[in-house]
Order: sequence, then C-alpha cells, then structure tokens
Amino acid sequence: MIPQRDFTWALVAVFALSAGCEIETDTRGPAVEPTTQFDVVEATIPEMQRAMGEGRLTSRELVQQYLTRIALYENLLNATITVNPNALAEAERLDAERATGRVRGPLHGIPIALKDIIHTTDMPTTGGALAFEGLVPPYEATLTENLRAAGAVLIAKTVLTELANWVAGDPYDMADNYSSLGGYGFNPYDPRRDPRSGIGDGSPVLSPGGSSSGIGTSANLWAANVGTETSGSIIWPSNQNMLVGIKPTVGRVSRYGIIPITADQDTAGPMARTVTDAAILLGALESATPDPNDTATGRCERPSGGDYTVYLDAGSLNGARIGIPRAGFIESEVLAGDVGPRGGIDVARVELMNEAIGVLRREGAIIVDPANLPSVIDNDPARNFLNWPICAGSGDTRGNDMHCSIVFKYGMQRDFNAWLESLGSAAPVNSLTALRDWNRDNASLGTIKYEQARIDISADVDLAADRERYETDRAKDIELAATRGIDAAITEHDLDALLFPMNRGSNVAARPGYPSIIVPFGFAPNDADPPFPDGFAAAPSPFGVTFAGTACSEPRLISLAYAFEQATRRRVPPSRTP
Repeated sequence: MIPQRDFTWALVAVFALSAGCEIETDTRGPAVEPTTQFDVVEATIPEMQRAMGEGRLTSRELVQQYLTRIALYENLLNATITVNPNALAEAERLDAERATGRVRGPLHGIPIALKDIIHTTDMPTTGGALAFEGLVPPYEATLTENLRAAGAVLIAKTVLTELANWVAGDPYDMADNYSSLGGYGFNPYDPRRDPRSGIGDGSPVLSPGGSSSGIGTSANLWAANVGTETSGSIIWPSNQNMLVGIKPTVGRVSRYGIIPITADQDTAGPMARTVTDAAILLGALESATPDPNDTATGRCERPSGGDYTVYLDAGSLNGARIGIPRAGFIESEVLAGDVGPRGGIDVARVELMNEAIGVLRREGAIIVDPANLPSVIDNDPARNFLNWPICAGSGDTRGNDMHCSIVFKYGMQRDFNAWLESLGSAAPVNSLTALRDWNRDNASLGTIKYEQARIDISADVDLAADRERYETDRAKDIELAATRGIDAAITEHDLDALLFPMNRGSNVAARPGYPSIIVPFGFAPNDADPPFPDGFAAAPSPFGVTFAGTACSEPRLISLAYAFEQATRRRVPPSRTP
C-alpha cells in the first residue's frame, strides 16, 4: 500500500531496484539529473538556509531532491506512511515569500516529517491503525500549526509502532515500527528481514527502534522529523538510527492534537542528525505562550524567541559535573529476596560507555562515577525502581496488577477516549472499547497480528473505581523515579546531568516527565538470541549516549550534548542497502 503518493515515485524506486542497481543511502545526489548543485545528503538546516539565502537553492528544489530520495528508497525502507501531495506547492509558496524579503526563521522552506499520530488536516492521521485508515482530523495539532508558522514544509508522515506501541503486549510484543496499516519499517543500517527460522514474520533483522521512527531522517529523506515519547519512543529510535533525539520536559511542547497514551508522560520532540538541527526544531515546536488546550504547557520558561541555539557551546563540558548511574543501567543489579538480576548492558556496550566517559573527562568534565540512583540500589524490593514495571501485558489485568504501575493503562482509557471525543463526527469509533471490538471483528484484515493485550487491559479499566489506585501508583512513580531517583542523585552529587547508555535511562526519566538528549557515539554487535544462521553477517547496531536532567533543564542538556557531539562527531550515515 502506498497511500497518498504520486504512484510514479514508487515506479522510480521499483525501476532502480529491478535494474539491479547497487543502492547506497549516502549516494551523492539522486539517480535523475538534479536541478541544483546543492547536496541534501547529511546537509544541516543552517547549511540549507545559507544556500537558500545565497540564491543557490530554493525550497522547491530542496523538496524535489528529498521526494526523489523517498522514491528511490521507500520500497526498501518503508519510512513513510503518507507523503504530502502538496509539498511542492508549499515549497513554492515559501519561496515566493522569501523573494519578497520575508523569512520566517531557521525552518523557512525546510522539509520536516511528522509521526503519524500528530494531527494534520492535509494528510491523514492514522496512528498506523487500520481502524483509522484515511482519517483526516477536523483540527491540526498545536505543534503542526507552530511548524507551519515557522515556515516548515511538512513533507510526510512517518511509520511508527501502531498507536505509539500501546496495542500488543506480553506475550506477543509488537515489532518496533510495525503497524497493521503501514507494515514493517526497516533500519537503514541493515534493511533486511530477520532470517532466523521461526521468526520469519517479516520483521527487520536490526530494530529501527520505536514507537517513533528515525528511518527517514537517518537515510536523508527529509531534514528532520518530529517524534513522540511516553517512555523511550524518541530516545530508542534515535539510538538505533544514529540520530540526536530530544525528549523534552512534559509540557514544554503542547500535546493538543496528538493521539495519546497518557498525559502523565506523553510529549513530542525533535529527531535530527545534529544537535544544532534538533535545537532549531525544538524552538519551533514550543509555543510562545501556554496552550489553553494543554494545561501542562507553561511548566518551563521558554528561551527568548524560542532560540535554543544560544546554548550551543562547544566548551560547556569543561567543569560540568556529570554523574554515571551504573547500578541497573550499565551493570546489572541483584535485589534482595532473590529478585534479579535487573538491568545492565553487554560487554561491548560497556566498553563504548566507558570510552564516552573518557571523552567527557578529556573535555574537562568532572565525572562522578558511580552516581547511583537511591531507588535503584534500595534493598527493599517494594521500594526499588527496578522492581516497579509498567503494567503492559496480558497478565496485568484488573485485579492481577499489584506488581506494576497502572498509570499507562489508566491514562490510555482516560485520554484516548477524550481524544476520540475531540474528533466529533470524524471519529471512526467512539471509545477504546469500540476500537478493541473493531480490531477483533476485523482480525482477518490483519488488525491484531500480535494480538492487543495493551488495549485489552486499558479497555477494562474503571476510571472511577480505579482512580485511587491510579493516584497511588502515580505518586509511587514520582517517588521512585524523581524524588528518590534522578532528583536525589543530582542533588547529592551537585550534578549538571546524568549519563546513560542508549535508551537505558528512558523509563526513569519519563515517569516524572524529565528531559533527555541522546547523541550518536558508535556501533556494537547485533548479537541475536537465538543466533543468526551460519553465513549471515548482521551489520552492527548503532549506539548512543543519553544526557538526562531534572524538569526544564533542556538548555543545559543541549549545551552538554553539543559539546560532546563536537568533541566526537561519531554519526556515520547509512552507507549501503543490500
């Protein structure tokens, strides 16, 4: 299925592949004669703006180059769920504005993609769900309006894990970036299907991360994209695609017009190839004033003019105090009462993490190692963060969920139903329960390939009867993740930030709605269990490091991430697509 696309684009891709071409995702220019000498591959937003300002490039030419790349690589990567049929017309309109001397800002004429849970009225917003195929919402997301006002060209909607990965759950976990409507997305660093016997369901050999997608940004199909995160869904795909991802403080970016899981933790944020590009995009996403449609906004002070680039200081690591939470994140932690081990990473990734710490020291940072979170090393399992998961599987039904937090499943029914109500007559179903039933009734269409355990347990929540339990669990989440977690470690050691490997700190930062920024750093083996067949050479998996802090600390985190990026410059673009 190629929804909302000019079919000739797909034909270009089919022709290139069927002709036996060796396709490389760092190819310098499209297969057709370019209209400009400007090369979009790995180009930064400031470079694009400079070229347009000097008259060497137009937004239309920029969009055309990206559309050509989408055509060349879409059949291989499946990065888009919808391409905007009006993208060239939008670019021409913005070029006309520039010709009159009006430049809206650093995103003027820049192609940006959106995760397909973010409302647009010129493209469908489906969440990847068959039940919402073709849904055009009656209003745009606040961040969509902000991007349009900033002059961005919204070129496409990205693939995603269906409904932000709140459909399937244990024992049938859904593959990252799989949806019943869009199929599987593939990682550009190894865009092949898993060859192992018994796993031949079409899933990728190298996870692209999820639930947001970084596939298209990494493969240079657009300049940057907007993802959303409830717990790891910006940081994890950014890690897997060698991107910079900023998961903002909850409330810094309005969630109005975004399909929710829970307002307690949901946020949108930028995914880009550089810290600079991510900082520019974050400034455009954040509203100048609190959004009356999202009561969480206004929590943090916005930089003057929304300009986060003022914090891009290559020397900011000098004297910065960075804490390393080893227990439970780098090294596994064994809890009392035979509970454990929990957490930790493999030897190859530990070596990369230690190398990253060495870079910080070289740049003048003061390293506190370890700077363990008190709630992670607590010997009482009832007070230990690692022993307090999110209720997310078929065994976590109402009455069988005392071992886990019900915040997600409670919030999903509360907030998803409110979102459906906001659609009015456009809503294909009127409740989460109705969606569950529709999926069951249409299972023959492939609605629930991995079942729908998370929808099941959320639909069975009683919002009135379970409210006290929800409030208790929400308070425990904050206590373990913030009060006795991140806040305690940062206060005890007087830290500027904590450093985590990959997405390992996402869950602890997400529960209180704290910000995180990941920066690419290297590669580690893609070791599978069970192993790949003899003779199958799996490409290595990207590896990044994440800076995390307390609420509203994005300016400091951006400065540290930028300094680390400039000291390392470890992003490597995808080089080959077999």
